[in-house]
Amino acid sequence: TKSTSEEVVATSSDVMEEVKEKKEESEETTPDSSTATDMVQEVQAKHPLQHTWCLWYMENNRTRKWEDNLVEITSFETVEDFWSLYNHVKLLSEMKSGTDFNLFKKGIKPMWEDQYNKRGGKWMVTLDKYQRHTEFDRLWLDMLLCMIGEVFDHPDEICGAVASIRGKGDKICVWTRSSQNKVANLDIGHNIRDRMKLPPNMKIQYVLHNDPTPNSKHGAVNAVYEL
Repeated sequence: TKSTSEEVVATSSDVMEEVKEKKEESEETTPDSSTATDMVQEVQAKHPLQHTWCLWYMENNRTRKWEDNLVEITSFETVEDFWSLYNHVKLLSEMKSGTDFNLFKKGIKPMWEDQYNKRGGKWMVTLDKYQRHTEFDRLWLDMLLCMIGEVFDHPDEICGAVASIRGKGDKICVWTRSSQNKVANLDIGHNIRDRMKLPPNMKIQYVLHNDPTPNSKHGAVNAVYEL
């Protein structure tokens, strides 16, 4: 299996080969060197995103400290680099239980204690077991595209998203900066429902990262909002 760095290098080589081919074709059809330059620039042009995003991987290895299980894989800042990365990473439905993929804005770690997360919370989309191979991958991709494309209302409130692969039911969560910003959080919740095309019977819940109240029963969460 290729490492991420090897795959990025391979992708870069493909782009450069395409540039070379475009340049050779233009030189054969016209003596005007400026045309070749224009074509090279067209191939090389990339579409920048509003933010740089970092992909993190988490594996629940209980023999190590929690922080040691969290690994930053790579970062990207253009549309083209996002697709290059996405196409070289395993689908969530192919990952083993107990692992997480985290996509966060550069400078924000996917941990509650981070200064940008500690006063916030998250919207949780919980899937049934059977949905891993029918909906999980689609929902995660929809979430990523909305997030990096700044489609959600109040994009400055978005910190990142987490996909958790679990035997009892997978989860996709969107982390927001401030749990006190009711308007922003509710708007983002409605965005999630609409953009991910969730059925009416699938509820999503907003919970605090640092909830001081105990759960009402085992496995339950204390939802601040539910849509």
